[in-house]
Amino acid sequence: MHIPDGYLSPSTCAVLYGASAPFWYAALQRVKAILTTRLVPLLSVMAALSFVIMMFNLPLPGGTTGHAVGVAIATIILGPWASILAISIALSIQAVFFGDGGITTLGANCFNMAIVGSLTAYAVYRIIAGRAALTSPRRVMAAALAGYTAINASALCAAVEFGIQPIFFKDPSGAPLYAPYPLHIAIPAMMIGHLTFAGLAELVLSAGVVAYFQRTNPSLLKLTAPGNLAPDDAIADPGSQSLWHTLRPLWIGLAVLLVLTPLGILAAGTAWGEWSARDFSNLQTREKMAIASRHTAPPAQPPRGLERLSSLWTAPFPQYAPSFVHRPAMGYALSGMFGAGAIILVSLIAGSLAARGKRKGSQEP
Repeated sequence: MHIPDGYLSPSTCAVLYGASAPFWYAALQRVKAILTTRLVPLLSVMAALSFVIMMFNLPLPGGTTGHAVGVAIATIILGPWASILAISIALSIQAVFFGDGGITTLGANCFNMAIVGSLTAYAVYRIIAGRAALTSPRRVMAAALAGYTAINASALCAAVEFGIQPIFFKDPSGAPLYAPYPLHIAIPAMMIGHLTFAGLAELVLSAGVVAYFQRTNPSLLKLTAPGNLAPDDAIADPGSQSLWHTLRPLWIGLAVLLVLTPLGILAAGTAWGEWSARDFSNLQTREKMAIASRHTAPPAQPPRGLERLSSLWTAPFPQYAPSFVHRPAMGYALSGMFGAGAIILVSLIAGSLAARGKRKGSQEP
């Protein structure tokens, strides 16, 4: 679901950056208005958790791979606006440092996973959970369906973006310039895997985390539970000792996932629509692309626009494989640690700057 550079036309990328911008702005304003010393570390740990969750690849039908996103959990704990920021930060670090998703397509990836995913998860969770008690099984079911619906809504958006490229963007000979597969191939290829394995992974993850916090720390679920606690009270700063106690399960969960990240490379194959330009010339990879695309062969050569834009940015640690680490499992784990650390640092810096601006604004006459 991480669309690489070259698969979307520049105009499509521009439209999706433009579509994302108002949501980013609204999210910043909403989060800034309720910024507290608790919200910043909470946002940072949720962004890091989402980053690490996306490193656990799952085998999908057709020989491709997929992954959960953790967007429903981020939304339930942070609320939709802070979730948009958290997932967007994670996606940005993935694109810049690891080439997981493109720079030109970052707006599209954030729109699909961070914005559509968060808002869909929030709507489904609120509708199903209603005003049920924090420890009600109804909230577990609501979280499960929120996660399942959100990841599939995100996948559908990506499939449509892939599928419209050969309709609108062709060279003079009629050959696709960017993503080569039309809607009738892109939608089934994306959705079959997400409606089954990836969607179920998101469902189980979302339900499991909510059920765990219901037993151990229900306060983490209060922000999106109207009637249980006012939003300002839900994120009020409870003091450093209480803060550590509240967030400890999340930090422990992040640490455990970082240790287990090498499991994420066990699934063989590439996610659908994330093949490199070189893959179009590789006979073995072409066969896999055709099988995953309803037995439709890809173009003999990479589309010209795709090939041109795919080299726009070279990530320092492409595919989570630092060149100075020769053991793939170790390189993957180190990449996870570096990425999670970078996300936490960026979140803390951004939170500090926002808090400073908020204090300065409140001091002005």
